[in-house]
Amino acid sequence: MGLFSIFRRDTSGKPGEWYYCLRHAGVEEGPDCPAKDRLGPYPDRAGAERALRTARDRDEEWRTDPRWNDDPGNGPTGGPPRPGDPGR
Repeated sequence: MGLFSIFRRDTSGKPGEWYYCLRHAGVEEGPDCPAKDRLGPYPDRAGAERALRTARDRDEEWRTDPRWNDDPGNGPTGGPPRPGDPGR
């Protein structure tokens, strides 16, 4: 372990897995960017290309799930929506 190895970026992941990089706004194979900047892993490039759509669809599904919130017009805590709430 080198002196500066603790400063390496966290790229946990495996080559052959596909990710959508939020920082570069594109699909990447393998752990090129830090985990905090990626969505995935996906089994193939097509899945990674759909990452933002998948995230939007899941957010909408969860936001309108009655088990999560009985009143879909309110925020997740039952109060009014907060600034920056996804899908608002």
